[in-house]
Amino acid sequence: MAWLARSWSSTPETARSALLVIAAIAIGLIAWSGEPRLLPAAMLFPALWALAPTRLSAALVAGGYFLSASRGLPQGVSNFYGAGFAAGIALWIAASFLFVATNGLLWTKRPGRARVIRYAIIAVLLSIPPVDIVGWAHPITAAGILFAGWSWFGLGAAAIGLLVMTTRFRPIAILTLGGLWIWSAANWTDPSLPEGWISVDTEFGGSNGQYADYEQHLETINRVREAAEAGASVIVLPESALGVWTPTIERLWTRALGDLDATVYGGAAIVDETGYDNVMLELSGQSAVARYLERMPVPVSMWQPWLGLIGVPASARAYFFANPVVAVRDARVATLTCYEQLLVWPILQSALHTPDVLVAPANGWWTGDTDIVAVQIAATKAWSRLFTLPLIIAINT
Repeated sequence: MAWLARSWSSTPETARSALLVIAAIAIGLIAWSGEPRLLPAAMLFPALWALAPTRLSAALVAGGYFLSASRGLPQGVSNFYGAGFAAGIALWIAASFLFVATNGLLWTKRPGRARVIRYAIIAVLLSIPPVDIVGWAHPITAAGILFAGWSWFGLGAAAIGLLVMTTRFRPIAILTLGGLWIWSAANWTDPSLPEGWISVDTEFGGSNGQYADYEQHLETINRVREAAEAGASVIVLPESALGVWTPTIERLWTRALGDLDATVYGGAAIVDETGYDNVMLELSGQSAVARYLERMPVPVSMWQPWLGLIGVPASARAYFFANPVVAVRDARVATLTCYEQLLVWPILQSALHTPDVLVAPANGWWTGDTDIVAVQIAATKAWSRLFTLPLIIAINT
């Protein structure tokens, strides 16, 4: 390995930077492809960051990794807003700013303890608000693949692995984590389903500002009744499946469920004069209760706090650290709604409260032919495996 280090050191800085950026792009493409077993490739990112010869190089490495990992965003933005692809590109680049700036500003040329501490700070900042609001593609997500069932010890082991990647001992870390990666891939099993629970995936499509109409409600009710009559005790519906929640819609649903011994846990929007809440409702034949209020709605498209400054009541509200676990039919449920599945802090906050079930609803009509939904599912499966949580996913496409 000594000759390799000497060869690398003798390579001109420009060439080294170019190679590192290319490697970072490749890692982003592989790790965040939507295949959960490939997530551990992201663990190599800190090594590339540490090998960067200059601060600019470190920022370019971070940019290459983040932009390739989030490559579906331009098309998704274009689909959501019905705008040109250029608007998607602009938002894609803007979304990378905090990730790139954090990695660039905290980079150091000094090896050893200084570099380890700097990367530890980066990893923490990218795990909590406000930086984590656009902090997806965090390498720590791979903990659930490499250390399935290890819970917080697995998270700690993955964190140590990331830090070692920034030191001269990275070959040992690569060999160790590589062995664990091979073993985990060979012994892969999907997370278990909670007993008696079932999800109803839908294909209603959508558009910006469109919510469930009467025909969609009737079709969803029919599918829920079929699931309940087949023996399901809890039926999970995707984000926004119940549309804008009103007293009329509530009567429609409670009457439809009146003769069933089943509970529906589904997504809706509750609107008032100051904005709206993106929620998960618990429904039965007797009542409808908003159990979960989304902690982190999608920035820009949903969460627009700046609108309040000009008196425009149009934004989804964010409840950053509220309701980490909610009760649904006597089960302690951790909910990750759509965008939250890509972040770190929501699942860790929920895991602290020892949930029984992990529920992951999403509304992915706007993702089109991108791999955004697949990436969300892969990340959610990783967290489910880390904490050994039964997982149920419900998606509208």
